Amino acid sequence: MSTSTAPTGGRWRASVALLAGALLVPLTACGAGSSPERAAASPTATTPAPTGPPPEATASCAERTLDGLDRRERAGQLLMAGVPATDPVSGAAELGDVPVGGVFLRGRSSAGAEAIGAAVAQLQDAATVPLQVAVDQEGGAVQTLTGPGFDLLPTALEQAGQPPEQLRATVAGWARQLRDAGITMDLGPVADTVPAGTEHTNPPIGAYDRHYGTDPAAVAAAVTAVVGGLQDAGVAATVKHFPGLGRVDVNTDTDVGASDPEATRTDPHLEPFRAAVAAGAAAVMVSSATYPQLDPDRPAVFSPAVLHLLRDQLGFSGVVVSDDLGAAVALSGVPVGQRAVAAVGAGVDVVLTVETGHARPMTEALVDRAAADPAFAARVDGSALRVLELKERFGLLTCD
Repeated sequence: MSTSTAPTGGRWRASVALLAGALLVPLTACGAGSSPERAAASPTATTPAPTGPPPEATASCAERTLDGLDRRERAGQLLMAGVPATDPVSGAAELGDVPVGGVFLRGRSSAGAEAIGAAVAQLQDAATVPLQVAVDQEGGAVQTLTGPGFDLLPTALEQAGQPPEQLRATVAGWARQLRDAGITMDLGPVADTVPAGTEHTNPPIGAYDRHYGTDPAAVAAAVTAVVGGLQDAGVAATVKHFPGLGRVDVNTDTDVGASDPEATRTDPHLEPFRAAVAAGAAAVMVSSATYPQLDPDRPAVFSPAVLHLLRDQLGFSGVVVSDDLGAAVALSGVPVGQRAVAAVGAGVDVVLTVETGHARPMTEALVDRAAADPAFAARVDGSALRVLELKERFGLLTCD
């Protein structure tokens, strides 16, 4: 990623150019131009209109940053590319000049917090726009980072045994370990509800105890606590896998045909996601399974209907992240670049690919489509701004 401004001491300095056409703030008539005596003598007197042009509103840091990015750099903000957790710096070097907005530490590392923190600091020092640095730190079988400085986390099912307030405090402690090591985003918690008695036939979630329970209300309480704990410590939470993988019998990472024929717009299994949105979750990850009653023609990650459900019915205004669009077998029949275009066209903000080499064709596909389609270009701009606003919200992006 590159803009005209170089990093200073790892702290990105945004361009100070204001957005053209900044919003104008009208002056309010709080007695301006009218003395108390006059107002008392003439109750019907109106405040004179102010003279001169109204002041321009100050653009946010995210808006100013976006204004300084060209089309390719804007598209790059929509990419989160996988790099090996065992060697993030060498992995990121494989990106070359591809301007990604974030990296995902894939695999497992037992190097500990000090080593991870040093590697992440190198990544941020080399970035012009700060990177979102994400991991899968759920617990149990899914924990990217271990070693000195990182607690071993119990499974989600075990975590759910704690009262919500206790769970929130516990998670905040784990999240501070991540934040101290430079991790800015956790791709969790899992908000999928697995029906009782079906755990072992649900390969992506239930088989690994990645769920917080079998009742949507209980899952909602635990997910709310985990979101709160993560974000109390300054780590952005990514609730997944909307609209739910708790009833599928196929893992989208390893096979095709994952489907939930029961999911509807009034599905009780949406409750944990709704609770997470109400709790201020930074991001929501959309699954690659299909949901015939919501969209019979497309997987959720490519479905405007599913994204509208998240935005309009659940009221989510944050960042929408795709499940992996790189190595996932579920999408292997779709050309790499088209995966990114279809996801962004449906309403996804961040395209996640665990395959480092896929970042280039995905970025190029987004740029080419934006150049040919003004409406798509506007969608890219909107998503890039949303990504930058999230970075600003969590103190990652700052401006002079």
